[in-house]
Amino acid sequence: MSMIVVSQVLLWITVAVLGVLVAALARQVGVLHERIAPAGALTLHQGVKVGDVAPEMHVKSLSGDAVVIGGARGRSQLVFFLSPDCPICKTLLPVFKSAAAAERGWLDAILASDGDEAAHRRLMMAEGLAGFPYVLSEDLGRRFGVSKLPYAVLIGEDGKIASLGLVNTREHLESLFEAKERGVASLQDFLAKR
Repeated sequence: MSMIVVSQVLLWITVAVLGVLVAALARQVGVLHERIAPAGALTLHQGVKVGDVAPEMHVKSLSGDAVVIGGARGRSQLVFFLSPDCPICKTLLPVFKSAAAAERGWLDAILASDGDEAAHRRLMMAEGLAGFPYVLSEDLGRRFGVSKLPYAVLIGEDGKIASLGLVNTREHLESLFEAKERGVASLQDFLAKR
């Protein structure tokens, strides 16, 4: 046999071995993808739970408008709790605005916090939040059991809490919508039931 034929045979054997290795690695990636599920918003131990009737509150926004949070309204409400001192909150504001615009057909988005009104007004102007109701109410945060920020509560059309949790990323915020759509408390509950 000539050297060219031997080298061609060895190259084809190498290609076949590499093909088998790529197939094995692709299978492993698939197995890992199934084991590592997406992480939804983290539900903390709070007084209210998914399925509870949301406490109905009448509050005033920073612009002076009356805002009703909770209650059966025929539209869902997303209440996003934030702070001017929270860097993650500021990072999520573009995501919040994008989600509110994309879901505006069925969702009313509200910003909520407590504390220094002047600091919140500065945040509202700096981040272009004038189009959203922005309420300051310490009682609102207490009623929803907000202990860490950023936190979001999705209230369904029927006035019941559809989903809630600590939201640190776009995926966490979107997981609230996904949980509502699937009729589960959280994505973790959905995956546990599968």
